Amino acid sequence: MSNFKFLQAFFGTLLLTLTFLFVERTSNPVQSSPIRNGVLIESLINPLLHIIYTHPTFLLSCIWCLVLSILYYYTSSPNPVFLLDFSCFKPNPNQKCSYKASELFVLRTNRFSEESQEFMRKIYLRSGLGDETYAPKFVFQSNPKADLESAFDEAQEGMFSSINSVLSKTNIDPSRIDCLIVTCGSFSPMPSLTSLIVNHFKLKSDVKTYNFSGMGCSSGVMSIDLAANVLKQSNKIGYALVVIIETINLNWYYGDSRPMLVTNCIFRVGCVAAMITNDPSCRRVAKMELVHSLRTHHGANDRAYKAAFQEEDDKGCTGFSLTKDLIPVAGMFLREHIKILGPRVLPLSQLGMYVYSVIRSTMTRGASKPIVPDFTKAFDHFCIHTGGKAVIEQVGRVLRLGEELTEPARMSLHRFGNTSSSLVFYELAYLEAKGRVKKGDRVWMLGFGTGFKVGSLVWKALLDFANERDNPWSDCIDRYPLKSW
Repeated sequence: MSNFKFLQAFFGTLLLTLTFLFVERTSNPVQSSPIRNGVLIESLINPLLHIIYTHPTFLLSCIWCLVLSILYYYTSSPNPVFLLDFSCFKPNPNQKCSYKASELFVLRTNRFSEESQEFMRKIYLRSGLGDETYAPKFVFQSNPKADLESAFDEAQEGMFSSINSVLSKTNIDPSRIDCLIVTCGSFSPMPSLTSLIVNHFKLKSDVKTYNFSGMGCSSGVMSIDLAANVLKQSNKIGYALVVIIETINLNWYYGDSRPMLVTNCIFRVGCVAAMITNDPSCRRVAKMELVHSLRTHHGANDRAYKAAFQEEDDKGCTGFSLTKDLIPVAGMFLREHIKILGPRVLPLSQLGMYVYSVIRSTMTRGASKPIVPDFTKAFDHFCIHTGGKAVIEQVGRVLRLGEELTEPARMSLHRFGNTSSSLVFYELAYLEAKGRVKKGDRVWMLGFGTGFKVGSLVWKALLDFANERDNPWSDCIDRYPLKSW
């Protein structure tokens, strides 16, 4: 888009200059020039040479157009947006939730029928989760009880830990934070979680705060997009702190509806804090630059709107229903999403092949399907929303990604479970711990959310990533990837 903007400015200014020259030429005819000899020259290049010969200021005008275009480009383009650093929360080891711990918790609650217990057992064993994911503290209590206090405790522990870590890594004082964005899909207390952070870290009084809720697993990607837009529209250098969390204390389902029981098996504790800035001088120390972002909302489609839904079952128990429509809806609207994203990121060779396939499909009345472009030509690494094993497999099929490219998503699901919208950063941390991201590499973060929403972030690495002390994978990265999953 920036290149298009520059060309638009240049040719617009050039056209204006040529218009004035044409008006001047028609109002003041000039004598014939010796350059007019030769039919071929006259028919091909005489008009341009004639303007140059009769108007020696033409070249200066072109140079002036170029200078104006460059000035317009640099004065009207927003500052670049950088990811200074991020930090993923790693809960206490005594919160590790193995299959055995999950089974014991279900038995202690004494609130599930034998049929529901057997269903959850089957879902868990096929989910792709390992034995080292993290559950809320109440799961391990002898008399499990989830209440508002335990939900606050879960939120505070995750947010404060990850924020302290990212502030330490970036050496940013809390008083320098200009914008605070917190996203938590299903826990929205009053005062808000942003107010909780403002109070704890004593942020300045004119800090801009945004509190996301109800946006599901796509809200992490969308909160980064919001931070980028806030910084781009600002006339001053600023810092935005983005906190992405989901609490599951108050969202445990105790009924017998199978679409709602699935969430008990796959969602786990997680949080990430990221520091974003528009300071150009930070390019030399920032990890990545945000190149593109895209949000699409498909809620106008009834099937998509109801694919993942919070509601009450027939006994009045509130739960979050993951319907059978979720996987096909994700595939359907991922295709719609990449139709918009593709032209912005794909090389011309892939775009040409895709356009040809669309024309061919139209001419054959659908007998031949349009091809899916090869996104490995645009991106080096993929951080796919890890909603579940079936979601990863569906995205892999749609985008034609091999196991190596879906490895971060599959391994993150195994190690941390579905931590909702923060999980794409656990995948980035996986790539960091493996040392795979090199300077100049492009990373695609892709998230899906209720509603139904799809969000993309395209990052460009500004340095070689290396394993860091606070990386959540530090103590186990040597065991991954797993040979079987």
